[in-house]
Amino acid sequence: MVVLGTILLATVSLGAGSLAAEQTPTANATTSLLSRKVSPTATVLLETPEPAQKVSEKLAQLDQRIAAAQSSADNAWMLVSAALVLMMTGPGLALFYGGLVRQKNTLAIMMQSFALMALITVMWALVGYSLCFGGNGPVIGGFEHAFLRGVGAEPNPDYAGTIPQMTFMVYQLMFAVITPALITGATAERMKFSGTVLFMALWFLVVYAPLAHMVWGKGGLLNASLGGKFPTLDFAGGTVVHISSGVSALVCALYMGKRVGYPKQPMPPHNLVLSFIGACLLWVGWFGFNAGSALAAGSLASSAFVATHFGAAAAAFGWSAAEWIKNGRASALGAISGAVAGLVAITPAAGFVGPMPALVIGAVAGVVCFGMVTKVKAAFGYDDALDAFGVHGAGGTIGALLTGVFAQQIVNPIFGAGKAVGGLDGHWGQVGNQLVGVLIAWAFALAGTIVLLKIVDLLTGIRVPEEHELEGLDITQHGEEAYNLET
Repeated sequence: MVVLGTILLATVSLGAGSLAAEQTPTANATTSLLSRKVSPTATVLLETPEPAQKVSEKLAQLDQRIAAAQSSADNAWMLVSAALVLMMTGPGLALFYGGLVRQKNTLAIMMQSFALMALITVMWALVGYSLCFGGNGPVIGGFEHAFLRGVGAEPNPDYAGTIPQMTFMVYQLMFAVITPALITGATAERMKFSGTVLFMALWFLVVYAPLAHMVWGKGGLLNASLGGKFPTLDFAGGTVVHISSGVSALVCALYMGKRVGYPKQPMPPHNLVLSFIGACLLWVGWFGFNAGSALAAGSLASSAFVATHFGAAAAAFGWSAAEWIKNGRASALGAISGAVAGLVAITPAAGFVGPMPALVIGAVAGVVCFGMVTKVKAAFGYDDALDAFGVHGAGGTIGALLTGVFAQQIVNPIFGAGKAVGGLDGHWGQVGNQLVGVLIAWAFALAGTIVLLKIVDLLTGIRVPEEHELEGLDITQHGEEAYNLET
């Protein structure tokens, strides 16, 4: 028994010593846990030393994987957003406008939107992207990205540091496509197709490209985050897209004159179902327009998404309420027009305001745009056929100014952490900056459009002959009809 006890004591002592040796820390080394099997059904974790350099390498690799995952998520969201914005032009705007015109002009107005999808895309690839986002001048970009030179998989940190510049490029293209298409609402039913193509091509170069660079381009005069002299808050295109197109639409309507028979002859929409579907597509697509302008799949995109929806809903309600008070009922046309007005007004503010200010902006836009369409247009007698100015020009102006009032740094600290952004933060001077931006956008659109209309009128003519207008542009401009009702 004494011998057996001695053997057991020695065995325990040796095991304890061995275990203690394995658990002794090594100087200048970190430890990691390794798994060692001691039976078919159990494992124990033991600590073994690992050099600090190896840990640093693993941390660096982890950072790379996290960055790659973020880039992939952001890139996926931005590609989807680009597709949503393209959907706003075709089929969204094409259906919206197509239902509002008379039957004999349905294909003509839809073809204008479709043609601009092709025309502006080609111009964007050749020189448009470079003029908008190349260089760092105060008014217009340069030619370093002409023919998309240098635009590839690497991000451009000046604009979007987590997505390929190619993705940023194609996303911004979709804004350039829809902007001139909005103008066609004012010229509907009387403008030549050849004149439309030439005018829109020149307008894109002379009006859109400078405004886009001034507001969004590096060093632009109105850029709020990249060195602008008058930092104008425009999250997704209140000045660049809606004021420019809306004001240009008014100039076009005044220059071309009224449609034959207007306003004595009734000219109601021929198919409100088409317009209703188009408006719903515009509402959905606008999430890509506004939330996509966050340029990342983060909390700012969520905030812009919510603000967009709330603004549209409040404006639809506001327009319908005003119409109900005036006419004793709310119409489908009024509801969808109000929703579009709200989407327009919330566009510059979407990434700077919270949900409650978004409701206010939308409601104000719905009521004011209703007045522009029903009162102001009648008082001045201009023929803005599909109310491009009344909705986009007026709505964009309202939204841009109210952005200066309601913008908050808690939503988007664009001027730096803790720095006031808009009036609610105590920075009422931002309203002045917004006013400067609005005036410059109005001036560019007014002057540029007048000059271009005169040039195009001399080269190709602007307006179709009266007999073509009476017959309808579907047949006279395209040799086709929207509806074949023969049985």
